[in-house]
Amino acid sequence: MKALLDAPVLVLNLNYEPLNVCNVKRAMVLIVVGKADVLENSRGVIRTPSTTFLCPSVIKLIYMIKRPRPRVKLTKKEIFRRDNYTCQYCGRQSKNLTVDHIVPRHNGGQHHWENLVSACPACNHRKGSRTLREAHMRLLQRPYEPRATSSYLFGRYLKENEEWQGFIEGW
Repeated sequence: MKALLDAPVLVLNLNYEPLNVCNVKRAMVLIVVGKADVLENSRGVIRTPSTTFLCPSVIKLIYMIKRPRPRVKLTKKEIFRRDNYTCQYCGRQSKNLTVDHIVPRHNGGQHHWENLVSACPACNHRKGSRTLREAHMRLLQRPYEPRATSSYLFGRYLKENEEWQGFIEGW
């Protein structure tokens, strides 16, 4: 029962825009207090002594949440994800990567999406604290800030929650 209550639930805005992911327990609270409706329930039911509830997989809020467009947070994990876990210097895919500043910080390089890339430890060591020109190295692709599309933000849940596909793909 505990694992069922911790399962992910997709939360949609009134206009069906994906907002976030919460657990079943939080989704049940939103449903019981009348703030959300169940759209998909591929997990069965939850029984209490007096009532039976549909166990939600996708819920929709009954009011509109206005918020600014989301941005992908600049984290090590997101840099690796943007670069598809590939060293941007040699092209080797690996789970053992480091983050490299293209223009070193001591040379005025900023901690921005456009100055950070994934690098294997060997390439990062070879480049050291030099610029690309000084190290005689080239990037495989130019770094960029990834767009915070619904597919990017919630796509990692799709393997276990196929019923979310139609709600995420449209945004």
